[in-house]
Amino acid sequence: MRIKKRGQVSLEFMLIFGMMLILLLYSVNNITFREGSTSTETLRIQISLEEKNLANAISNTISQVYAQGPGAKSTTYVRLTYLRDPEMLRKGLNVNNASVFITYGNYSAEGNGTYVTVTGTNVTAVLSGGNKNVFWSRAMYQAVLYTNSSVWSPSGSVTFGSSTVYGLDLDPATLPATLEIVVEWNPDNPNSWMFNSTTGELHININPGG
Repeated sequence: MRIKKRGQVSLEFMLIFGMMLILLLYSVNNITFREGSTSTETLRIQISLEEKNLANAISNTISQVYAQGPGAKSTTYVRLTYLRDPEMLRKGLNVNNASVFITYGNYSAEGNGTYVTVTGTNVTAVLSGGNKNVFWSRAMYQAVLYTNSSVWSPSGSVTFGSSTVYGLDLDPATLPATLEIVVEWNPDNPNSWMFNSTTGELHININPGG
């Protein structure tokens, strides 16, 4: 009689233990899924912040040189973590064959400035709203450069709305951990934006009179 009772207790214990194990596994899977989603969203925000920071750095350096006048030159350094990692861009933005696109002008009609976005396969540029993926920063220099493909090296193009705009088309894998932004006002040279992947330098010449 006692043996039978012990067997019954053992069976009940195993059933309870089994149910607890199932609930535990379900909870772990659920938490993992939620954490994965949060991680992806956090990564997307960090990429966006880095895009905005890069746009600010370029516009601020251009404004400083423009305010000083012909012959002025200024250098700024920007640390890049996410924009130089294709895998992070794929995970955070769900973008394949990602490129970092940079251009300059006044497409938004809010003033002149630098535009930065991550583009890739089947990616549509969105300038406003909840799905915004183009980040802009105002600058003092009044110029529309995105209509001229010869300004940019390496050159690429992105569709903003119904318009094709030209700009720098950068392979994330070629970007340095610290990007050197050099801006100068040389009246003898035309407007130009050139990225040198060997030195990690983005060289910009502004020419308000040219």
